[in-house]
Amino acid sequence: MTEFNLNNLDSSNSKPDKIALIGNPNVGKSVIFGVLTGKYANVSNYPGTTVEVTRGEGKINKRNVQIIDTPGTNSLIPLSEDERVTRDIILNEPIKSILQVGDGKNLKRTLMLSLQLAEMGVPFVLNLNMMDETKQAGITIDNEKLSGILKVKVNGTVAVRKVGTSKIDKLLAEATKSDFTIKYSEKVENAITKISTLLNDSPVEKRAMALMLMVQDKSLMKWVDDNLDEPSVTLLNEIILDLERNLNNPINVVITQTRYKHVEKIFNKVVSRKKNQLNSVNLWLDKYVTHPIWGMPFLAIILFIMYEFVGVFGAGTAVDFFENTLFGGFINPAAIWLFNTFIPIEIVRELFVGQYGIITMALAYGFAIVLPIVTTFFIVFSILEDSGYLPRLALLVNRFFNILGLNGKAVLPMVLGLGCDTMATMSARILETRKERILITLLLALGVPCSAQLGVILGMTAMLSLKATLLWVTVVSGVMVLVGYLSSRILPGKQSDFILELPPLRLPVFSNILIKIFARIEWYLKEIIPIFILGTLILFVLDKTQLILWIEQISEPVVQNLLGLPAKATEAFLIGFLRRDYGAAGLFNLANQGLLDANQIVVSVVTITLFMPCIANLLMIIKELGWKVALAMSLFIVPFAFVVGGIINHSLKLFGIVL
Repeated sequence: MTEFNLNNLDSSNSKPDKIALIGNPNVGKSVIFGVLTGKYANVSNYPGTTVEVTRGEGKINKRNVQIIDTPGTNSLIPLSEDERVTRDIILNEPIKSILQVGDGKNLKRTLMLSLQLAEMGVPFVLNLNMMDETKQAGITIDNEKLSGILKVKVNGTVAVRKVGTSKIDKLLAEATKSDFTIKYSEKVENAITKISTLLNDSPVEKRAMALMLMVQDKSLMKWVDDNLDEPSVTLLNEIILDLERNLNNPINVVITQTRYKHVEKIFNKVVSRKKNQLNSVNLWLDKYVTHPIWGMPFLAIILFIMYEFVGVFGAGTAVDFFENTLFGGFINPAAIWLFNTFIPIEIVRELFVGQYGIITMALAYGFAIVLPIVTTFFIVFSILEDSGYLPRLALLVNRFFNILGLNGKAVLPMVLGLGCDTMATMSARILETRKERILITLLLALGVPCSAQLGVILGMTAMLSLKATLLWVTVVSGVMVLVGYLSSRILPGKQSDFILELPPLRLPVFSNILIKIFARIEWYLKEIIPIFILGTLILFVLDKTQLILWIEQISEPVVQNLLGLPAKATEAFLIGFLRRDYGAAGLFNLANQGLLDANQIVVSVVTITLFMPCIANLLMIIKELGWKVALAMSLFIVPFAFVVGGIINHSLKLFGIVL
């Protein structure tokens, strides 16, 4: 762990002082966090939200200091849950000082945040990162002049190579409040003065709190109710309404425009430009990877490589070794022998090494089947993330996702879902609004097969004609578009604006990729393996109470009469809820045994693709969106999958189609 000194921090407090890393998205905060703490640690949801905040420790004169890596934010007047969490950390936690991390190439965006921190009156240091790319872009920033204007320390770094990072600890020791003041119009200033007199217990400078209240930041309503009496709230609303009537534009527009004018003045004083030094290959790639036509071949190549590495090597070769050789040949037999030899109680043996045992099913599934797949996916995803391609992919597919009521950022959970829907459900947090997170989670649960299930389904379609395979693809794709389109119009809330920075294309840094991969594997082991264990325990209880047989019995008429499948297919759908690939594998075995004809194979693969995801994914949906949303999705998806399968079955019979 890196040791650094912050001499001005209070050593009398037994609790560690807190330093927050704050900055726009994609500026390298997490890399600097890793430099300061030596590792990723203590990733947890911020109270009352689904937003993750990473906390780690550094040393201050042999005392601990807590480093908080906040979610990326473009404004401290929040438009998303991520931004609200960052703002709330400043308001609610005893932050000793702030390290603002910015991208040197996007200084104006960085300064918009700097001015808000200055208004809040919090001690901070401005660290401009990615200075190598800034230089390549032909941009020179006078850090000393910028420091003199803002009255805070300014540092330049290339965090991935640890250039300039050794100065951060010393600068944090000298962190000060900025006395830079923005002068707003007379009407706005009068309103600031009036509102400030009402704020006796403001957690930051009254001027900053007044500005946040003026733009009617709804996320501050609880603070208003808790800290202002009814006459003060009435007066506050009157001041804001009076200001709105006397301005030609909305208050937030007036405030933002004033701040931007100050940013422009500062920028022009401290920045000089020369001819862009980006090499011709970068410029050529940047032009074509986002082109609506020529970008598609690049996407096809990347998807092919991803499929070969994740789908073939990860889900095939690696899973085969871990499942059949390691667990099937050594771990499971050894565990069964140990429990049979030393544990006389039968139910305990079955709990750990039985058909639904913690070792033989939960751990075997979590480590032998899913871990190799998600690890290979983590590798590919980290490379794409570090290269700067993912934002370009989001831009490329933005128009299509607009049809579904989403924006281009939704492609990231979708692609991730082809590796593991459980993990993809968690990644839906990158979408700004709750409506969008519910919508993408619904689409993931409905029609995106994980790599393990997809592999089995592709094995089944290999038995079919091209016409039958295209029918499966068309039905599933059409259902996804239809459900997304209708749901986007039924679900309350609004779609967020698609604002996305395109970082430069770059060669990924190996050490940075390793840090990300190990951090994500650590998350998987901590968050997902316990879910697999819980799911297996539920299955164990269902088996021992005979509820599994009861569920099979009441489901048989639906499977036989509606879907036109043999009764044995019922078990495949039941086990498919517990393990998606096992459900598909059950249908695959029926097809191999000649118990399903081509029409029945198409009906079964359509239904199992649209069927409820595995129990691990369901538990993740509950964790992310709450049990009410998870229950509503389940009540929709399960009957909907059978209805679509039934329509295909009866349509083929009605028109006498033989596939």
